[in-house]
Amino acid sequence: MGKKREYTNGEVTVVWEAEKCIHSGICSKGLPRVFQPLNRPWVKIDGAETENIVNQVKQCPSGALSYYMNAENDKRSETMETKIEVLENGPLLVYGTLKVTHKDGSTEIKNKTTAFCRCGGSDNKPYCDGTHVKHDFKG
Repeated sequence: MGKKREYTNGEVTVVWEAEKCIHSGICSKGLPRVFQPLNRPWVKIDGAETENIVNQVKQCPSGALSYYMNAENDKRSETMETKIEVLENGPLLVYGTLKVTHKDGSTEIKNKTTAFCRCGGSDNKPYCDGTHVKHDFKG
């Protein structure tokens, strides 16, 4: 398994899984006081209120960012209404809880936001790995 980091403010813990990250920049554009990719550590967990951090993490298109509430009674799995968004020249974003069945028959549950490849070039199919940018995908 790839690099996984956790950042906590005592109330919420943000989890970052490096190998899932497609470097969309949505986190740093949306909450630059917290997500600073040019700095180390790149997550400044005290840069915003917990609610703002959680709302931004929920927008991560790759699932590289996730969170859990530290209070024992808040460690429940959150499900969202399922909705789909086609990003211009980018991936297909599916918001919500879904079960993905892979071509080898294995399955996994995805929560929050999942980015699916539309350009056909991803090395992590069916998920987006950011290759559309290199290929100048239009669609």
